Amino acid sequence: MMKQTLSLALLCALVMPAWAGPGHDHGDSAPAATSNSPKRNPDGSVFLPKTSQRQLAVRTIVAEAKAVPQTVELTGRVLMDANAGGRVQPTQAGRVEAVDAGLPSLGQAVRKGQVLAIVRSSAGAIERANQQAQSAELAAQLELARRRAARLAQLEGTVPQKDIEAAQADVGSLQQRLGAVRGSVTATEQLVAPITGVISAANVMAGQVVDAREVLFEIVDPSRLVVEALAFDVALLSGIASASASPAAGVNVPLRFVGAGRSQREGAIPLTFRTAGNVAVPLAVNQPVKVVVQTRTPIQGVPVPAGSVVKNPSNQDIVWVHTGAEIFQPRPVRVVPLDGALVSVVDGLKAGDRVVTQGASLVNQVR
Repeated sequence: MMKQTLSLALLCALVMPAWAGPGHDHGDSAPAATSNSPKRNPDGSVFLPKTSQRQLAVRTIVAEAKAVPQTVELTGRVLMDANAGGRVQPTQAGRVEAVDAGLPSLGQAVRKGQVLAIVRSSAGAIERANQQAQSAELAAQLELARRRAARLAQLEGTVPQKDIEAAQADVGSLQQRLGAVRGSVTATEQLVAPITGVISAANVMAGQVVDAREVLFEIVDPSRLVVEALAFDVALLSGIASASASPAAGVNVPLRFVGAGRSQREGAIPLTFRTAGNVAVPLAVNQPVKVVVQTRTPIQGVPVPAGSVVKNPSNQDIVWVHTGAEIFQPRPVRVVPLDGALVSVVDGLKAGDRVVTQGASLVNQVR
């Protein structure tokens, strides 16, 4: 009887639910992962449902092999065009005064010949004293010359006419010299725009004391800029077909090759390009850019957008290929740039592959 009672108690303990005491609960259990969510497969491929593809705006294109120009990447810098840019500098030291319209600000459009500011001469105390002393001396000489000319005029007919004319000439000369000296004490200089463009740099405020030859304004034409690049291969000079500047990913500014310098700079030859077209370009003076030069030598490759190429954990260039309805495979590739927006895959793709062109970085983040 005792054995039957003990067996029944053990059976009730097994079938009854166990409750944890206060402070010993482990919270709600994690929900089971659904099989229809984005995930990285063991082989490195990515499972991405159709709904997720639409949410991530994934787009693909069919790879097509074609002959494309061989390209070379150069490091460049944007410069001001000497024929479409200018600097405004005073020729004398002084204090800056604003014009009626005020001092121009950055990005403001100005016209050639427009007065931007006024510089009033601010000579030193000794120089000002010398000018005042010279002015007083010339004033005294002028007064004596006028009296002499008046006396000779009264004696007209008894003195030679040439003496009367000489005295009158002395009066006129002293008047001009006195006016020049007096005007130099408080002389003003108008600073005018040398070209039509926009203000790219403004280093002045009202009341500021400036020195002669100090750069107060820089004006550029945003549609006419120069890009200077450094090339280490002399053979490149004879094979340039076209070029473009890429200040940022996906941005492409066409350039026109102007010429190359005939003296090396830090072991490289400077190449000069100009922006093509008559509209403003997204470049700024002194901005570093990547210059992509297309040569006349063709190579076989698959052109794809630059955004299609991403990095894997090993820092290799890869593209994502749509191999199934909801499967994307990574492909290590070797690419060469075509311009700021396109690259050519020369190894790792074949014609007919569906390459992800939009949302590749998002697919690459799926884990």
